[in-house]
Amino acid sequence: MQLRNIAIIAHVDHGKTTLVDELLKQSGAFREGQQVSERAMDSNDIERERGITILAKCTSVEWKGKRVNIVDTPGHADFGGEVERILSMVDGVCLLVDAAEGPMPQTKFVLAKALALGLRPIVVLNKVDKPDAEPDRALNEVFDLFANLGASDAQLDFPHVYASGRSGWADMELDGPRKDLSALFDLIVRHVPAPAQVAHDSEPFRMLATTLSADPYLGRILTGRIESGRVAQGTTLKALSRDGDRIEQFRVTKILAFRGLNQTAVDEAFAGDIVTLAGMTKATVADTLCAPEVDTALPAQPIDPPTITVTFGINDSPLAGRDGSKVQSRVIRDRLLKEAETNVAIKVADTPGGEAFEVSGRGELQMGVLIENMRREGFELSISRPRVILQDIDGTRNEPIEEVIVDVDDEFSGVVIDKLTGERKGDLVEMRPAGAGKTRIIAHVPSRGLIGYHGQFLTDTRGSGVLNRIFHGWAPHKGAIQGRRQGVLISMETGVSVAYALWNLEDRGRMFIGPQEQIYAGMIIGEHSRENDLEVNPLKGKKLTNVRASGTDEAVRLTPHIRFSLEEAIAYIDDDELVEVTPKIIRLRKRILDSNDRKRASRSE
Repeated sequence: MQLRNIAIIAHVDHGKTTLVDELLKQSGAFREGQQVSERAMDSNDIERERGITILAKCTSVEWKGKRVNIVDTPGHADFGGEVERILSMVDGVCLLVDAAEGPMPQTKFVLAKALALGLRPIVVLNKVDKPDAEPDRALNEVFDLFANLGASDAQLDFPHVYASGRSGWADMELDGPRKDLSALFDLIVRHVPAPAQVAHDSEPFRMLATTLSADPYLGRILTGRIESGRVAQGTTLKALSRDGDRIEQFRVTKILAFRGLNQTAVDEAFAGDIVTLAGMTKATVADTLCAPEVDTALPAQPIDPPTITVTFGINDSPLAGRDGSKVQSRVIRDRLLKEAETNVAIKVADTPGGEAFEVSGRGELQMGVLIENMRREGFELSISRPRVILQDIDGTRNEPIEEVIVDVDDEFSGVVIDKLTGERKGDLVEMRPAGAGKTRIIAHVPSRGLIGYHGQFLTDTRGSGVLNRIFHGWAPHKGAIQGRRQGVLISMETGVSVAYALWNLEDRGRMFIGPQEQIYAGMIIGEHSRENDLEVNPLKGKKLTNVRASGTDEAVRLTPHIRFSLEEAIAYIDDDELVEVTPKIIRLRKRILDSNDRKRASRSE
């Protein structure tokens, strides 16, 4: 059967997972009456909750006697490590663009890597049935983006279709019949070349490992495209590193091929197909799996380096161990090392004391997803404020710079530009009308200046602004950037918060806790209205007497307190503060409790 290997790439929330759902349904991948959840490719709980794709996943469909292997890739740059590896497995890409928003930052990020590999994209203008869709403008912007990224003449001559993934149709013309996705299927089969490796079927087996995972029964498993040769179950192979050094020799215990949403065991696989192999113990991503007589490793796509680092430590607060079951540093360390094995974009290093670990990654969202997964598994952690990773280039200290694309109402453009270019040392690149009373602002801003900015951005734009960011490059260090201006309210006592005390403290600032919550000395319970930190007593109750007077029996009416999400809490804290994460609750606290606070906390407990 002839093969086609294609990846679907797009910005966050442009509809690629929904489109894959329809491709699977219309190709007959599901049996009649089979119950399939919406966004079937998003199998991870967090993916479903947040509506984003985190892990690259493969599937396959059959169309007119040909098998099409489809890879659904992450749209967020924080998970770009997945995208970089996946593109080496395919012969074409399907670029999905929202007809209203046009190409966005992650579109540019993934497309640049696809064009560099010489892939010829198919452009799908999705959501053309939206009221604010402007497919002609979006198509022109896509062409300009291709030109800016240095696309060749062949790549600039890209075919395009108009589609609605949710409605399940795609047409070559905007005013087409709008019945089904057959036009897209036919275009993929016609435009995407068959794997060239099929011609090398008689050569020794070689496969580049692009994704790594673990199976409770099969152990370590690696997925990739067979570059040449064929492999059968029981075959003896060896693994080579990127430098050509031999890592191990192993016997293939299982071969799995993608069929619809499932992986099916097969006896033999051939050049050009995307398969999963089991049996190895040491081989990992970017290694070459090959026949024993092969001595040269396949070239592997380099991975962009991490840009931020976060300290993961044990939860040593007075309330530690009440919610979670995994609190020891060795258990946390084992879990982080296991994550680093399967996620090449994450690096883990021990700190001198051994009680905390430096975890480096691509962005705050990637760290937030890792922490959220760990807390759901029963871990308790203390998390530091993210710090950017600096590089020494030609004797100059350089920091990571991000390209920020902002769409805001015209009236808020001034305050956004002031915050990005003034306070956060960014450079304004472009500012132009985006239609419908909105302005598009493009700026290059230091990564450290964007830590904690998103919440302030939503406040400045009254929740109407949209901000997207992507790693742009490295630039000389731009000097000090002012952090959070407000101080915090810190509890001086340990116990259960009292509504009357919180009511009296509302003049001091905004509260992060409500009444009847367990608190301890050193815990951050609110944001001070001034720049300094302030110790307060949230346990102080009302003094009771039998004397009644006007005004003394006023009802306590509390202003709703702020509840941080995990990412918001990590972005909010300062350098001397920590986020305490447990399976049930997220707290903020000062990094160091003095001896008096510790004694007071232990006495109260």
